[in-house]
Amino acid sequence: MSGHNRWSQIKHKKGITDAKKSKIFSKLVRFITVEAKLAKGNADAPGLRAAVLKAREANMPQDNIERAIKKAAEPSAQMENVTYEAYGPGGVGLIIETLTDNRNRTAQEVKHILSDNEASLAGIGAVTWAFSSKGGSSSGGKNLVPTTTIPLSDEDLHKLEKLVDELEELDDVQEVYTNAE
Repeated sequence: MSGHNRWSQIKHKKGITDAKKSKIFSKLVRFITVEAKLAKGNADAPGLRAAVLKAREANMPQDNIERAIKKAAEPSAQMENVTYEAYGPGGVGLIIETLTDNRNRTAQEVKHILSDNEASLAGIGAVTWAFSSKGGSSSGGKNLVPTTTIPLSDEDLHKLEKLVDELEELDDVQEVYTNAE
């Protein structure tokens, strides 16, 4: 019965939830940092306010939020938004929004994940025609809604779920939109 005590079970569950929180918090810190740089430290700027609200919704501690805003005031690498378009399993369109300090690294990571999952990078504008922007989301970013949807088989749907999960595990990826039914 070794290893079957209550503390071990709690420790393992806590480790899993902490890892998920850490991934979410790191994405939110990047988002807050970029918005704070764009707002030049103005806490009343709508983009920064939206980023802080999103962080609070995720139960991010206030000191982490303040640290991210202070970090933006320091001169460092410039963060930029980069959007990738791709075709996934079954011909479904993907729009991948990233926030990165190294465009080349992020592009290679996205290409690698796409090629491993039978997907391919598309040219600019190749997929965006199938989406429309419905105002700003609570995160301050775009809220893309598919105007044209593509029906997928169960096998392709499973492949698409795996692809989106792998993309969302990248720290630089902020949002992934698809036009699958």
